[in-house]
Amino acid sequence: MKNLRTLRHAIPAVALAAAVAAVGASGVASASKAKPKPKVKAPTSVNIVVEKPGSANISETGSTLLYPLWNLWAPAYQNTYPSVSITTAGTGSGTGIADAANGTVNIGSSDAYLSPTTLAANPGLINIPLAISYQVITYNIPGLNAHLNLNGKVLSAIYRGSITNWNDPAIAALNPTVKLPSLKIVALHRSDGSGDTFIFTQYLSRQDSTWSSSISYGTTVAFPAISNALGENGNGGMVSGCQATPGCVAYVGVSYLTQALGDGLSYARLLNGDGQYVMPGDSAVALEAAGYAKITPASGTISMINGRVKGGYPIINYEYAIVNKSQSSSTVAKAVRSVLEWAISPKAGNSSRYLSQVRFQPLPVKVSAASYKQIQSIK
Repeated sequence: MKNLRTLRHAIPAVALAAAVAAVGASGVASASKAKPKPKVKAPTSVNIVVEKPGSANISETGSTLLYPLWNLWAPAYQNTYPSVSITTAGTGSGTGIADAANGTVNIGSSDAYLSPTTLAANPGLINIPLAISYQVITYNIPGLNAHLNLNGKVLSAIYRGSITNWNDPAIAALNPTVKLPSLKIVALHRSDGSGDTFIFTQYLSRQDSTWSSSISYGTTVAFPAISNALGENGNGGMVSGCQATPGCVAYVGVSYLTQALGDGLSYARLLNGDGQYVMPGDSAVALEAAGYAKITPASGTISMINGRVKGGYPIINYEYAIVNKSQSSSTVAKAVRSVLEWAISPKAGNSSRYLSQVRFQPLPVKVSAASYKQIQSIK
């Protein structure tokens, strides 16, 4: 996987290769043969046709971050296409990927894209971007409502057990105007296979070489066995566990932010790849997403963590549908295509009518067009 910084550094090499190809046998580029290429305007919209399905039962499971959105999407889709029954479940991204791979469900939802290992074992699987979400770092510090500045190095040190109190000098240095209490930190992590763990540990890996070299990232990782740690199941468990544990810190998908705030938790500004501490929110997420939309491959497989985008929030991700291109029948395949076409349509599932309720962002046009093309490959 390449982050935004790596891809930007790759651009000069591409330009160099093009220049070398233009050089003739004499070692001089032929100006007479070189013709300027017409500028191609980026598309401003994509025409997504939602197929009319037949009668089918479609099952979805996986990401607890995407689960609240599926619970908005499913009944709305069925109001238009009552011949299709959709069942949803929030079981974690790891389960969503595994169930889609073994054919237990038609659609596996995931905050994480497919790993090379999973793809090698399941060459028929595809990951289709459906929307854009982000993650917040929440904490429970009684009497403190401030939005603390935190970064990957400090969070890594907390989850490795080398920072154990909220008034630690490393945290105080990032927040000189905040009076931090002498309160023990309790680090919460997901106990289930989780796309939230995937993107959180990517953030730690990008900003802290110690974490990258010793723990790395994934939907499940070997979190250090420290005394001040708790494992929780699902995003709901992370929120309720943090609310019940003074001193906690937790990584939580944005669709649970309203619940977190209602439980009295606060959340942090995070250091991005451009060296800024940025609050999560629509504009910061949109900036980050726009920077990555230009380089998102047709497969949708890309990490959007810690990009060097001015004002961009550093932990954002595509929410994926994990689908096997070969379904059990043409009728089921058509229904799966129809559901996913509806989900990415800016006139339907990708409209603010649904996305704003869970604080998600719509797909950029380029990514939406690529997702639509992937959906057409389902047979």
